[in-house]
Amino acid sequence: MVRRRRDEMIEETRGKLIAAGRRAFAAKGYAAASMDELTAEVGLTRGALYHNFGDKKGLLRAVIERMDVEMSARLREVADRAETPWLGLIDESIAYIEMALEPEIQRIVLLDGPAVLGDPSGWPGQNTCLVATTRTIQALIDSGTVHPVDAEAAARLVNGAALNAALWVAASDDPPAVLARAVEAFRCLVSGLLRKGRE
Repeated sequence: MVRRRRDEMIEETRGKLIAAGRRAFAAKGYAAASMDELTAEVGLTRGALYHNFGDKKGLLRAVIERMDVEMSARLREVADRAETPWLGLIDESIAYIEMALEPEIQRIVLLDGPAVLGDPSGWPGQNTCLVATTRTIQALIDSGTVHPVDAEAAARLVNGAALNAALWVAASDDPPAVLARAVEAFRCLVSGLLRKGRE
C-alpha cells in the first residue's frame, strides 16, 4: 500500500512537471523557458525536475513523448475513418504533415525537439510509427493494393517523406503555402506504390 502510494506520488509529480514544461515550451520556446518558473508554477522544486528527468533536456524529451502519444491517437482516428486502408495510410500521413500548422506541435516537436534532441527519425515514437506503417504497407501488399516491395523500406520512405514535409512546413516563413506544396508532392510521391486500378 505504501509502495503504491509512493508510485502514485511520483507519477503525479512527473505529470505536473510534464504539463508545466509543455506550457512553458509552447509559450516561450525551449531556450527561454525557465526551470525555476516552471517548477514554482506547480509548487515543486528544481530538484524534483532533476530527480525525475535528469535535466531540462530530459523534460523536453518527456514532453515530446507525451505529445507523440496524443498525436498518434489522433492519427489512428484519421486512418480508421478512411474508406480503404490505402486511403487511411494517405490520410494519416497528410494529417501528420498538417499538424505542423499547430503552434504547440510546431514549436515543441518540430522546431525545438530536433534542435535539442537531434534527428527525430531516431526518437522512440518515430520507431513505433515505423512499425505500424510497415504493418499497414505489408497488409496493402498482401491484398494486392500496393506493388510487392520491401514493406519496411517503403514504410521508411513514406514516414521519412511525411516527417521531412512537416519539418519543412514548421520551419518555413509561410507554413500554409508550403503545406499545400508539400501535400501535393507527397500524394504524387506515394502514389507510385499503388498498383493501377487499386485504391
